[in-house]
Order: sequence, then C-alpha cells, then structure tokens
Amino acid sequence: MMSSSKFSDEFKRDAVAQITERGYPVREVSQRLGVSPYSLYAWKKKFAKNSSGEVEKDTEIRRLKKELARISEERDILKKGEPLSAIGPRTMASAYFARDAK
Repeated sequence: MMSSSKFSDEFKRDAVAQITERGYPVREVSQRLGVSPYSLYAWKKKFAKNSSGEVEKDTEIRRLKKELARISEERDILKKGEPLSAIGPRTMASAYFARDAK
C-alpha cells in the first residue's frame, strides 16, 4: 500500500529543475535531497512534460527564423537585380541551374 507523498509539487519541480536546467547528475541530487533516484526519474517524467512542449516550440521558432532569413535574402537579391525580362533565356536557365545546385 502506497503512502501519500511527503514532498510538495514545488519541491519536486525544484528537484527536477536541478537535473534538467542546471545539469546536475540524478545520483548527486538524490543524495543531496535524500530522495530515491527512482523518485527523481518519475518526477522528471511527470514534470518535464510541461517543458517538452516549450522545447518543440523553440525548435519550430528557430526553424522559421532561418527560413525567414533565407527568403528575405532571396527577396533582397531579386530587388537589387535586373528585371527578369532583361535577362535572356540562356542566362535565366543557367541562373536556375545554379540556384538548384545548392
């Protein structure tokens, strides 16, 4: 029969933060706090779920920023260049080939 937890959720979150945010090893945190490593892993699984969504959002934001920078650069290059009508068909074809070769 399991007894009720003697640690508050705030204590558990702080313990998990020591592992996930500050990079302390689980063994060290468990010894320092007097908690079983198994409990820490369970708390990490429970409370780290909230931050995993943030990690996915941050990854998506970085990806979108890279894509925006690339598209903005392409736009700026096109603004500086000659109009497409001034470029002959032969030059235009080689420009497309060079772009696709990257």
